[in-house]
Amino acid sequence: MEEPDTEPPLTVVPGADPARTQLCFEWGPAEMLLCETLFGRRGGERRGAPGGSAGPAPTGCGVAGGGDGAPGPSRVFVVRRDQDIYMETLRKLFNESHGIFVGLQRCEEERAARARNAQLVQVSKNYRSVIRACMEDMHQSAISARDSALHSQYSIQLCFFQVSILSAMELIWNLCEILFVEAAPAGPLLLRLLDWVQLHICDVDNMVREVLGSENPSKHKLFWNVVDIFVLQGRMDEARHLLSKEAIANPTSMNMYKILDDLMKKMPVPSLGNTQTLTEMELKWQHWHEECQRYLQDGTFASNSHMESICKILLGDENAILEKKELMTTWYHFLVTRLLYSHPTVKPMELRFYAQSSMDMFLGEESNPEPLDTILMAAFEFELHQVIKECSVALSNWWFVAHLTDLLDHCKLLQSHNLYFGSNMREFLLLEYASGLFSHHSLWQLGVDYFDHCPEYGRVYLELHIERIPLNTEQKALKVLRICEQRQMHEQVRSICKIMAMKALRNNRLGSALSWSIRAKDAAFATLISDRFLKDYCERGYFSDLDLIDNLGPSMLLSDRLTFLGKYREFHRLYGEKRFSEAARLLLMLMTAHIAPCSFWMTLLTDALPLLEQKEVIFSAEQTYELMRCLEDLTARKLDKQKFQDDDVETMKVEMLRLALARNLARVIVKEGTLEGS
Repeated sequence: MEEPDTEPPLTVVPGADPARTQLCFEWGPAEMLLCETLFGRRGGERRGAPGGSAGPAPTGCGVAGGGDGAPGPSRVFVVRRDQDIYMETLRKLFNESHGIFVGLQRCEEERAARARNAQLVQVSKNYRSVIRACMEDMHQSAISARDSALHSQYSIQLCFFQVSILSAMELIWNLCEILFVEAAPAGPLLLRLLDWVQLHICDVDNMVREVLGSENPSKHKLFWNVVDIFVLQGRMDEARHLLSKEAIANPTSMNMYKILDDLMKKMPVPSLGNTQTLTEMELKWQHWHEECQRYLQDGTFASNSHMESICKILLGDENAILEKKELMTTWYHFLVTRLLYSHPTVKPMELRFYAQSSMDMFLGEESNPEPLDTILMAAFEFELHQVIKECSVALSNWWFVAHLTDLLDHCKLLQSHNLYFGSNMREFLLLEYASGLFSHHSLWQLGVDYFDHCPEYGRVYLELHIERIPLNTEQKALKVLRICEQRQMHEQVRSICKIMAMKALRNNRLGSALSWSIRAKDAAFATLISDRFLKDYCERGYFSDLDLIDNLGPSMLLSDRLTFLGKYREFHRLYGEKRFSEAARLLLMLMTAHIAPCSFWMTLLTDALPLLEQKEVIFSAEQTYELMRCLEDLTARKLDKQKFQDDDVETMKVEMLRLALARNLARVIVKEGTLEGS
């Protein structure tokens, strides 16, 4: 296998002592690692693990079941692989994105290329809107938790940490949408990048409100900072609006203001709806650039350093732009500003050169880029696989890379890349994400659809994972069963039914057990439960779950014993309806067909007693002889086993049956002889 590029993150398990020989790890259910420790439990509490880093682990791993106290009896700590799955605030992200994912898979393949591209862009925006909504909800939760004394400092830190993660995810996704999904060409590309920067660097909004809310905005200490930020982000109309307030407050600068306002107004910017060619755009931009250069060289703005600085920015002076480094805060903001004022018609494949030089200039040669910087740089270099790889390492769960890769695969950008062990990258990441969902008590239902859309290994993974779902309730079992039946997973259907039948049998719920065994088509288990029904009947004198037994229908043919149970219940129903002749024929058939268990023959013969004692003759001579033969066979078997010697009750039953049979036979002979004589 390939060596990992980075060291795996360290998770500290309190109480674990590697020096002791008893330390061991075992994989538990639902993607958990079980580790034995030496901490004892105090008062049966279950707390978070002490120690470790002050902030949340970068991989989202957590230790459940920690506690403090002196070393004592061994106890178990649980380290989950995908801790993010268990965060309530991320449930919205998983649920909403599932619907988008399923909708994307069901789109029409024959859709026209242009319509398909527009649909994929819309899908990407839908994903981003879900990320942003989840981020805003979590930010609100973090603020509420901070204002409340009921939450620990760790939980508050974890919320803000997740907000930063979601913000980074949206930033990366938006850039990938521009470069790969929409594939914006030269011209519109810069407009998209400007929107990208304006959306994700929004610190200016608070400053604008503060400046405009003051009595004299142009005298506010942050006035020129706000103007500069507007210019750096290409928001010329807003910058001109603020500058107009400066001109009103300082009439002496009116001439400079008008010139600068005219330059900003005339600045040529690519437009999405514009039909001009790139060459025309470049010519207009060149003339405008020369005009700015002329005013700067003439010293038009020499008396106002702020306006002079803005003019230098309009000229694309890198040193002037870098002087505003604190206002831009990030190297990619610097990149977009630099492109806006030096190369507005930049082509997609030229981005890599500007991006690398911008990061070097902004961060300096000695500083090391953060993981986010590395990911964004890979995107600007159009290294798709590197983007996915770096995101897999940096982010704490598989959600982002799984959905982004799926979208890029629909854009036909990953078709040539297969992994060395058979599955392509899209399927591998979807399988990993869905496997994590299956470790959650309710999110596993989402994982089913992800497995469904993995054509190579999805069904195999689904079969393996669905067998591990804890069937805590019948409702959950029916839900799992329905999923298996819809996919013709016959082995899993039988397995689930057997498990539920056994659980019901252990709880002495015979009706439910029989229903599950019939559904599993398990003849042996149905026979076992039928015997339990018959045993309970012998002990209590009545059947439980009559509705089920009365409505067995063709299911009773699953086993001989189940058939006997259903027919024996039918005998009781006929007897209750006083249809004695039909009941007698059915009772005799049950005995002569040899589907009744031998242990139940005495009960059947005893059931014949009321029929033998009826005023009207029910059994014919032939039927009476059959009953006599059955009684003799039964007594012969019992005598062989020496069970009759000390059983007075059984002996009395036999004597009563013999007497009743003899009397019935006499009555039948008289009746039949009388009929023949007449």
